[in-house]
Amino acid sequence: MGKIALGTVQFGLDYGVANKVGQVDLYEVERILWLAEENGFDVLDTAVAYGTSEEVLGKAGVDGFRIVTKLPTLSADQSNIARWVRDQVEASLRRLGQKKLYGLLLHRTQDLLGSKGMQLIQALADLKKDGVVEKIGVSIYSPDELEVICNKIKIDLVQAPLNVVDRRLESSGWLDRLKDDGVEVHTRSAFLQGLLLMERIKIPQKFSRWSSLWDQWHEHLKKSGTSALAASLAYPISLERVDRVIVGVDSAVQLGEILLAAQNQANVFDTSFMRSTDLDLINPFNWNYL
Repeated sequence: MGKIALGTVQFGLDYGVANKVGQVDLYEVERILWLAEENGFDVLDTAVAYGTSEEVLGKAGVDGFRIVTKLPTLSADQSNIARWVRDQVEASLRRLGQKKLYGLLLHRTQDLLGSKGMQLIQALADLKKDGVVEKIGVSIYSPDELEVICNKIKIDLVQAPLNVVDRRLESSGWLDRLKDDGVEVHTRSAFLQGLLLMERIKIPQKFSRWSSLWDQWHEHLKKSGTSALAASLAYPISLERVDRVIVGVDSAVQLGEILLAAQNQANVFDTSFMRSTDLDLINPFNWNYL
């Protein structure tokens, strides 16, 4: 499953609207990583902001994987940016038990736009030059962020949300632009934080504004005999210009289900009817205000 990457936020935090088990324990993390490696996964996605995720990964052992992590938000009173960046990366490497990173992303792209943006860019470039990091880039919430970013820094890797509901990365033209510039593209939120996988009657009431969308989704799933997993994965996996589709799991059993779904997409229906531009739905940050 070379196109799927493993997201690890659940290893360090109780995360996701559909999460029923909380933070994954170390034993289960080890089982998940073993199954992932056995099935050809080669990229793990984590972040300093993911609670104890890096530390848990280090305890479980991640040799054989390429690690992508993300810097935390730059505090306003930080004066020595180069030192701060290097300290953060060295701390991540210690927690992970690694000597270098495959990818280092900015978790908050606004940090590039402030008065210390150029120092931050230089610090990232220096880490890449020194061989501590192979690729530098950004994690974004909207393709709109890329216009300014790409004018400021030469990036190697972009992580962005992409799913059957949120298709902005493709429809905006940015997926093509990034790939034409040689940028590696990783997508996340294939299951919209688990919302797409929930049974119809279990979808929280605050999402009732989009009832017709959920009705159509579940009707198509039933008629086609397709699992929500397979239907959700089919869209991002089908895009040739997407390099990795990041999925997060709570258990090895769940990862096994994802593996089967990714391999069994013959009956997947056209999901384009699910596309939405409503930011209240496609940006989970706004769910707190529904």
